Amino acid sequence: MKARWLSAALLCLAACGRYFPGPVTPRPEADQSGGVTVSDDGTVSHAIERLEISLCPVSDAELNRALPTESARGAASTNPYTYGNWTPAGDTWTPPRFTVFLLKVKNYAFPKVRVDPGSISLHSESGRVYRALSFLQFNEYYRAHALAWAGNAHARYRERVDLLRRTLYAGRMVFSGQEDEGYVVFPALPPDVTRFHIALAGVSLRFNYAGEPVESVDLTYRFEREVHKGFQPPAQITVR
Repeated sequence: MKARWLSAALLCLAACGRYFPGPVTPRPEADQSGGVTVSDDGTVSHAIERLEISLCPVSDAELNRALPTESARGAASTNPYTYGNWTPAGDTWTPPRFTVFLLKVKNYAFPKVRVDPGSISLHSESGRVYRALSFLQFNEYYRAHALAWAGNAHARYRERVDLLRRTLYAGRMVFSGQEDEGYVVFPALPPDVTRFHIALAGVSLRFNYAGEPVESVDLTYRFEREVHKGFQPPAQITVR
């Protein structure tokens, strides 16, 4: 009986294959909100007077190039956003660890503005909602790898935390004439999520004497991706 069940499971796996997500790309400008521009490098930008707030999808290969030393140690790689150059045993493809975007704010219009990373969410066309991961959530995630809080495992945990402090979008106030940027990160998306939008809710544009926001705006950025099904990833998504 067990042998028959095992054979049936193997046949099912053989029929189903695996899913390989392709790169995230912006939807055409015609599908975006009014006043949105899409650049050749995949950046989607909202402009309000001389305030520009943009999102650009970042692939694992780009993240590994941005942190080359931290991404070249196999299973001991400390890039907090990818698995580095590690591959599962017997495989040649590294799965995505997260879904990452670079958020840039250029303020040349208002005395000060603020994008709260806690108000950023990803919405699939099927209605599922994913919140941007916070520094605290990342910290708890990587604490599980810091075995016994000593030795090499703890050193890798500290290195990841330091990298997150420097590169994760922090939500600082951006004053007139200033620019700020950082990564906005979501969980790795299920294979059926191919079209989605990212919402920046309550972007604060003006504040009262007490520093409380009195004018805000909601911004939407639309993206899509192709998910391949098979037994080996297509050539265009095997580069790490």
